[in-house]
Amino acid sequence: MEEIINSVNRKGQLEKTKRDYKPRRKRVNQTRTTEQVKFKKSKLKIIPLGGLLEIGKNITVFEYEDDIVLVDCGLAFPEDDMLGIDLVIPDLSYLEKNREKIRGLVITHGHEDHIGAIPYLLKQFNVPIYGTKLTIGLIEHKLEEHKLLRSTKLKVVNPGQTVTLGSMKVEFIRITHSIPDACSLAIHTPVGIVVHTGDFKIDYTPIDGEMIDFGKLAALGNKGVLALMSDSTNAERKGYTMSESTVGEVLDKLFINCTKRIVVATFSSNVHRVQQIVNSAVKYGRKIAVCGRSMINMIETARKFGYIKVPDNVFIDIDMIKSYPDEKLTIITTGSQGETMSALTRMAAGEHRKVQITPNDLIIISANPIPGNENSVSKVIDDLMKIGAEVVYNALEDIHVSGHACQEEQKLMISLVRPKYFIPVHGEYRQLIAHSETAKMVGIDPENIFIMTNGRVLELNEYEAKLAGTVPVGKIMVDGLGVGDVGNIVLRDRQRLSQDGLIIIVLTMDSRTGTVVAGPDVLSRGFVYVRESENLMDDIKQLLRARIDKFEEKHITDWTTIKTILREELRDYIYKKTKRDPMILPIIMEV
Repeated sequence: MEEIINSVNRKGQLEKTKRDYKPRRKRVNQTRTTEQVKFKKSKLKIIPLGGLLEIGKNITVFEYEDDIVLVDCGLAFPEDDMLGIDLVIPDLSYLEKNREKIRGLVITHGHEDHIGAIPYLLKQFNVPIYGTKLTIGLIEHKLEEHKLLRSTKLKVVNPGQTVTLGSMKVEFIRITHSIPDACSLAIHTPVGIVVHTGDFKIDYTPIDGEMIDFGKLAALGNKGVLALMSDSTNAERKGYTMSESTVGEVLDKLFINCTKRIVVATFSSNVHRVQQIVNSAVKYGRKIAVCGRSMINMIETARKFGYIKVPDNVFIDIDMIKSYPDEKLTIITTGSQGETMSALTRMAAGEHRKVQITPNDLIIISANPIPGNENSVSKVIDDLMKIGAEVVYNALEDIHVSGHACQEEQKLMISLVRPKYFIPVHGEYRQLIAHSETAKMVGIDPENIFIMTNGRVLELNEYEAKLAGTVPVGKIMVDGLGVGDVGNIVLRDRQRLSQDGLIIIVLTMDSRTGTVVAGPDVLSRGFVYVRESENLMDDIKQLLRARIDKFEEKHITDWTTIKTILREELRDYIYKKTKRDPMILPIIMEV
């Protein structure tokens, strides 16, 4: 009996031990699972589709699992070798493949290199757009021109507000730049905070009195920032960028006691500069006329939202300028970069329908030439001076300041935010390198600095960051109403036509026998002037006739073969005679 009881007790203890052991095994497994989840946590992908190793077409993808947030969507202006091209926009094919993931497009500010490609994005897929009041106002005007306004969801966000987009939250932080309502972005992701500065400078005396939110940037730094993406435009310049308010002092000096008509050319997007021109004109009792479509659109939008403050009846229509004496008139115009069809360029050439420049004009060019535009600006200045006008430009007066931070301001931004990883953006390669050197000076680990290229994928979380593969990127060229239908081959043909011209060979062949019944006729465009080169054109015709005779002897009737042989032989002959390489276009007509 005692043995049975002991046996039962042992079984009970055994069962109790088993019951106690099973839960302990479960807890061990749960601990391992938690560790595995910790290390398998998804990474944030940062993918620039434009804006790196170039100036313009800024757009960046922030992707976490099934959510994508886009920052900016801008355009670039064509390079010198892009003949006939109007605009350049980023390749959006990666977004096309991932359109179901896109939660929204957030905009840092209203410059063309940050908003100009939005209509072309919306023509492919519709996404909600978030930006500050002036930024959204400028986007509205753009979408209205493209007939896209009614179908687009636009959301006005005030600095300091946060919007939730899928698994990410985007906080708008007031910053100073050359346009009002510019913002930096704090993108709160499941793996940490990424701060994107947008375009910025640190201006302690901004024209609108709206100071940069140093407190918020410092608070983010105290909280811990995973990565900082910072504007590199002026990374090669030491010191500080001058305050925009210093330009007002120079303008006042030029306006005071001036008895001439004053014409001021500046960037249409520089609202603060326009405000200072307005201030000087009002101070010295002048009426203001506006010239140039982009300038008119910008001023109308800025006045509508209260970003340009001006008394009533100061602005007059450009058609009314002859009703006022020169000393009571100021004209604000586009064309500070010497653009071919801009208002100032047409004035300098005497081709503007409303404004004729005279020796009684003071022309103020309130902008520095963008690299590549120096010759165009110099020509406009020369043409204005030949008319007899007085011209003030950057070499004579401090009539322009940049909207981008120099090295000391960049150091302050990095020191406030104190990121773990640093990514210089918005600049060409030399500028990104210079910015990375500045970051090292203020304590950023060189191994934590990533110089990105368009299309390169950066994967990061709180533990590591690494470059991982690429996505398709490129330049989509806009020519008139055509988007992407002009590629490298078309550009190459245009370049060749512009350099050496075109020769067209016209033959008429019998479709049955393959014999030539008419021709060859030779037409030249942009190659040589026919009357002055009759001997050369006669020699070309003789060469072609001799070759065609051989085709008939050998019974060669294949059009492709005939065209190829004629093209190659004529190219060799022309190059030998003229050292030129025109495009040769054989045309065979069948009868």
